[in-house]
Amino acid sequence: MRKTYNDWYLKKMRATKELSKETDQVEQLLEKVQTIAVVGISRNRHRDSQYVARYLQNAGYKVVPVNPAADEILGEKSYPDLQSIPFPVDVVDIFRRPEDIPEVVDEALSINPKVIWLQLGTGDHPEEREKAASKNITFVQKRCIKVDHQFLIRPKKEKQAS
Repeated sequence: MRKTYNDWYLKKMRATKELSKETDQVEQLLEKVQTIAVVGISRNRHRDSQYVARYLQNAGYKVVPVNPAADEILGEKSYPDLQSIPFPVDVVDIFRRPEDIPEVVDEALSINPKVIWLQLGTGDHPEEREKAASKNITFVQKRCIKVDHQFLIRPKKEKQAS
């Protein structure tokens, strides 16, 4: 399974070697976190943001939708912004355009999550990585949280269940 995972990132996504170095850290994170705020989640069930959030919800994570245009998504209360969430969040998973990332990262830093995760397609943001590192917040970019869970965590849980 790990070979398929590596092939997906390295070949299909043209990932860098740095990305594969992060894999062990990502695996440990996904085993520990419980609450994931999804910024930019769509109300449209066919959009990647909602598909990923639904997968995470079905995998047992508490998913917190962040979309100012929705009251509820996936049966969960949707919040207009991260500061409106009245409880701690472990991961801020961001589905926004590359030009929106600095503003969203600043907002995420204000709630002090364990991880800020930029989904595939959000660009490369070394300045934002530095900001997160200065606050001891793990910063993940150019990865898909669903793909990482699917290849790194789900096989372990399936083994434990059998």
